[in-house]
Amino acid sequence: MTENAAPAAAPAVLCEKRGHALWVILNRPDKRNAINKEVVAGIREGWRRAHADPEVRVIVLTGAGDKAFCAGGDLQPGAGFAFDLSRPNIDYADLLREVQNATLPSIARINGTCMAGGIGLLCMTDMAIAAEQVQFGLPEVKIGLFPMQVLSLLQDLVPRRVLREWCLSGEPFGAAEAHAAGLLNHVVPAAELDAKTQWLVDRVADKSPTALRRGKYAMRAMAAMSFDEGIAYTESQIALLAMTEDAREGLAAFNEKRRPVWTGR
Repeated sequence: MTENAAPAAAPAVLCEKRGHALWVILNRPDKRNAINKEVVAGIREGWRRAHADPEVRVIVLTGAGDKAFCAGGDLQPGAGFAFDLSRPNIDYADLLREVQNATLPSIARINGTCMAGGIGLLCMTDMAIAAEQVQFGLPEVKIGLFPMQVLSLLQDLVPRRVLREWCLSGEPFGAAEAHAAGLLNHVVPAAELDAKTQWLVDRVADKSPTALRRGKYAMRAMAAMSFDEGIAYTESQIALLAMTEDAREGLAAFNEKRRPVWTGR
């Protein structure tokens, strides 16, 4: 670096491999980890990187620092709400699409404030753990907007009347209410957040990668099916899964009373 060169800006998203988990960390703590185009691109790259690495079995999404997981879209002019109306797709929506079609399990570690588009990031993961002091909210109506894209995922997770209150009032709510409504799997004291996250990572990472991959694929496909369509679909899926190397290894390990050695095939 030359004497007058400006220091390189920190990446908006960090990726850290920890054992069989890839941690995707929103890295704008001074902006409460608000979403901008760099954050969206960084999260998408993290998911792609995880899927390209056969050693990765679970993704953890979290925010840097202890103040915020994600406060939503960056409201600075041109930062988070700069739309190119000539394009039918919005980058944030494409991120939600991509993660919904992903085949690796994912966990949201909610370390601080989670608002607006941050709740969309929470909803796109498979499981979520939050520190008990975290405040949540969908405050878009307070600035003349509405949580449109977040609704596409949130409406399948929480009861309809709860959803309407959160969206229409725009008022914050706590982790206990979020847990009671089904938005979170676990709520723990802040000092226990890392241990609980690792506990859940470990519970997932030692399972068959093939079963998890095909299972996630099936759950996604079945979301739009009737019971009759779903049961017919799963008849074929269980037959295919039974022919994989992981299924053969799992059955052999069970009968031989040993831990399975997964190949992910």
